Amino acid sequence: MTIDLRDLEGLETPLYYYDMRLLQQTIDEITTCMSGYPYSTHYAVKANCNPEILKTIAGAGFGADCVSGGEVRAALEAGFPASEISYAGVGKTDAEIRYGIEEGIGSFNAESVEELEIIAEIARKCGRKANVVFRINPDIDAHTHHYITTGIAENKFGIDMRRLDDAIKVVTDNPELNFIGLHFHIGSQITNMEPFELLCDRILQLQAKVEKAGLKVKVINVGGGLGIDYDFPDMHPISDFRHYFEVFKRRLPLRSGQRLLCELGRSLVGQCGSLITRVIYVKRGVEKQFLIVDGGMSDLLRPALYGAHHAIENISAQARGEREQDRYDVVGPICESADVFSKSELMLKSRRGDFVAFRSGGAYGESMASNYNMRNHPGTYYRY
Repeated sequence: MTIDLRDLEGLETPLYYYDMRLLQQTIDEITTCMSGYPYSTHYAVKANCNPEILKTIAGAGFGADCVSGGEVRAALEAGFPASEISYAGVGKTDAEIRYGIEEGIGSFNAESVEELEIIAEIARKCGRKANVVFRINPDIDAHTHHYITTGIAENKFGIDMRRLDDAIKVVTDNPELNFIGLHFHIGSQITNMEPFELLCDRILQLQAKVEKAGLKVKVINVGGGLGIDYDFPDMHPISDFRHYFEVFKRRLPLRSGQRLLCELGRSLVGQCGSLITRVIYVKRGVEKQFLIVDGGMSDLLRPALYGAHHAIENISAQARGEREQDRYDVVGPICESADVFSKSELMLKSRRGDFVAFRSGGAYGESMASNYNMRNHPGTYYRY
């Protein structure tokens, strides 16, 4: 991904810079890797709900994975077919469930027995049937950050495997529920394929149990979680989709007429976006110096929330041929001590007014932005 300094002149910062060509190349790679198999991608809308991003992905024929009623609405407005929208999330409200039923979405990925009972009750009142999928907690540790692992026993997500019989009873006792499949998600930012291999083994075990109870599994949703390279985004602008899909081709044989869904989010949009800021001050301390930029944790929350690190580039220094380097604590303007992007970051020597890019911000950047400190949301720029 190349950020052209000429694109930025005259623009107000902070802003998200989206390379739509890279997004399209990523979409094309996913499509190629799925070709010839009954596989589909449901884009995880929570990664980035920017309307232009959503329209581009919908236009590629992908479905949408949503975790709120607002995301369902955004997906429909962006052109995703209702039949290709799956709705997960541990806390669906009655109003959100009713909205999904009325819009005829493809499935509710139920995360508890209690939720299944409420979906049945609301569907009965609406005089409609609701497609449901069991989101099962497979108790697999993806060895990622504890905030973004979702598939181990103590997580809030999914139906515990020990309650699978209870879930089966709810769907067999309620004709308003049309059971169509199984859903799994083990975590995020996974770069080792072994957890996905373990997931395939667990899926086959649980599928056999469900089929023994007389239910037909038409859809297997393996979730998402494939990671990106935050340290070297230009070396690996597109994730390793080939090996990701090969795991399922080798380890998860599908029944006749069965369909596999995956929910790619970060790996689809992460590398196409960067947060662009400008240097407000280079502040010299006693033992260190601070690079204070005009974007902060209200614009890119991941460093403060997860301790995440994004590659940081001084675009202006690159353009003027700067060779000298210096170390900076790169911080934002928010009135919080946590508003720190990086400590002792080695960068090209920086000046007031320089454009600084935080790379790999296309996922969980703009979508997590807030108005904290009464700041405006970051702007957007699209390069086609």
